[in-house]
Amino acid sequence: MVILTFKRFRFIILLILLVSLVHCKNTTHDMQNENAINILFLHHSTGRVIWTGKPSGVDVIKNVFNNVYQVPDWFIEYNQTNGTNYAIKEQSFPNKEPYGWKNYPFDYYNIWVKNAGSELFMDEPTLEILTKNNDVIIFKHCFPVSKVDENTGIPDINSEEKRLENYKVQYNALKKKIHEFQDTKFIVWTSPVLLENHTNPDEAQRSKDFVNWVISEWDEPTDNIFIWDFNKLQTEGGLYLPVKNARNKSDSHPSESFAKEVAPLFCQRIVDVIENNGEKTYLTGIMK
Repeated sequence: MVILTFKRFRFIILLILLVSLVHCKNTTHDMQNENAINILFLHHSTGRVIWTGKPSGVDVIKNVFNNVYQVPDWFIEYNQTNGTNYAIKEQSFPNKEPYGWKNYPFDYYNIWVKNAGSELFMDEPTLEILTKNNDVIIFKHCFPVSKVDENTGIPDINSEEKRLENYKVQYNALKKKIHEFQDTKFIVWTSPVLLENHTNPDEAQRSKDFVNWVISEWDEPTDNIFIWDFNKLQTEGGLYLPVKNARNKSDSHPSESFAKEVAPLFCQRIVDVIENNGEKTYLTGIMK
């Protein structure tokens, strides 16, 4: 005869409740229909950390049965509370093969502007393809974008060299292209940064100059492009990624605790862009 202790009995009851909760819970995929506002998040590893967040408490146990991801779960709860139908999904862009794991200003320019059209470029979707089924498109760079070399004085839009002069001409070409798709809203992250021991003061300052230029000059207040100032959240106004916001002292990916803190701000910014053209949040996603 098996005698259940109180702790074991409580655990079994909790397990049953959690299984029921997970199977009853809606997902963003389930809520998609012809009336949904479809949101696409293009990212690599840094974006993946923010998308996933850090489960805690009961979510740790729920992860035994179902993936608990902070960003889509935030939208599920928002939809249920507000009667909205925002369907968000994520996608690696570009993929490792055949294009390569590169998502810097040149690469968006290369795929979306230089090789624009209705056909895939190296298996990657162009804006003509992406905008067909998405109302909001979010894109970002990985933290090596912040290793910005000194200018040469001769900007080259077709160069993969990470220089401020090249970033600017590539971003200007991107903006012109994005303006062709006025029915779609775009959100771009400001550049992720590096730990101090992974860069130098000159590179870090040039990276900050690029962020400032994107916010103060490149961004236009009445167009279909919006900013999420991830850089400010990461750096807390400085030039470098503080160790406390990094995975560890030798890894410039965001920490899970930092991801859990800023993911709701990311979500708030997206919703505010959809509902109010971004006017009720600061660029960081903090409510005004």
